[in-house]
Amino acid sequence: MESGKTSYRFRCPGPGVFQCALTGLVFVVAQEAELLYRTVQWDESLLQSAGKMAAGLLFDIKCSEDAAVSHLHLPHCEIMDAPLPDGLLSVVHITDDGLSIIQPLEITDTHVVVQVPHLSVFGIVWSSLLRLWTEPVSGQVLLFLGPPNPRKQRQKLNMLLLPRNIHLDEVKKQQKPDVNIKTASNCKLIKDQIYTVHCSEASKIQPTEVKFELDFGPNFFPTFEIRLPTNTEEVNLIVKDQRRTEVWKYEVDLTDYRVPAVDMVPAVNRVPAVNRVPAEDRVPAEDRVPAVDRVPAEDRVPAVDRVPAEDRVPAVDRVPAVEELDSIRPEFVQRVSEPVLNQILDKLLGRGFISGEEMQNFRRPDRVRADRARDVIDTVRGRGSAASSALIAALREVDPVLYSEL
Repeated sequence: MESGKTSYRFRCPGPGVFQCALTGLVFVVAQEAELLYRTVQWDESLLQSAGKMAAGLLFDIKCSEDAAVSHLHLPHCEIMDAPLPDGLLSVVHITDDGLSIIQPLEITDTHVVVQVPHLSVFGIVWSSLLRLWTEPVSGQVLLFLGPPNPRKQRQKLNMLLLPRNIHLDEVKKQQKPDVNIKTASNCKLIKDQIYTVHCSEASKIQPTEVKFELDFGPNFFPTFEIRLPTNTEEVNLIVKDQRRTEVWKYEVDLTDYRVPAVDMVPAVNRVPAVNRVPAEDRVPAEDRVPAVDRVPAEDRVPAVDRVPAEDRVPAVDRVPAVEELDSIRPEFVQRVSEPVLNQILDKLLGRGFISGEEMQNFRRPDRVRADRARDVIDTVRGRGSAASSALIAALREVDPVLYSEL
């Protein structure tokens, strides 16, 4: 995933069937290839003119080899208790020439399978005439715990009711800094039905009821806001439909998902985040050196001789740098983006850990990004702890989101 964007890279090492763990997309490929794909917004007017409705996310898919992908499996949210009516689900293929409809080769319990003539924009659609909206879809309940408010002694637990084929990664990025609470999220939901949430531990739930809409982005907002006392360790949540029938019930343990409290210092007076000392690195008051015993200014290490801040490793992370690179190598190779990789190379060159000739080799345009990323991390690992620390520090500075997820 490229930092700050809903964009994904996936490298298929050879012929076979490959599934993206983040989006649920499945690619059938005939040869080695690198795929780049992202979610894009539906044009509702274009769908309406074709008598269709969005039934999933819309994906813009590109590939390093034009003919590499033969079939595409897109996740759907239908409940397959019985065969679906013919023509209910299909796939739209959008190009510069307009919109065309591809009929499925197969509809499995989870995916719609189509043969693709060439890659561009694809998405699952419903026939507006054939879908009976009294029938449920496979849905999910997602929970996000916000940071506590020390002044009001409460925190928010946000709940989203969504179709099953909205992948979690798509939603998580929009809910930061709230933390996702892992639950058994599956449920059945009916379009335009009224739903309510019940929680005995809550001080307030708003809104009191919501009509469920089939929302396929690009923005995903909380369906319900549940306010809790900050010391709440466990909550019992129930979602009911308009007939008061329970459609989802879960006992949620919040103790493993504490979010740091919101800083109540006025924003104009706060120390910038990059300049704050991490709490775990602060010296306890009882261990601080008395002023009379501190090193005189003239005897301190000159600033020019100190270890650069970007190369220091936080105390809680002091795993040997080479070992840390070993542990993050697979994800780094798959997920680091082209711009981030280039900025890391600039920093490594500036610090003298790679040569100019190596820089040019790493940036050769005829090589796929994943191979270049693999060569960079392997070269740096082979040069020991200092070089490995420099790469880790560069990644932490250039793409802190990716660094925190590796």
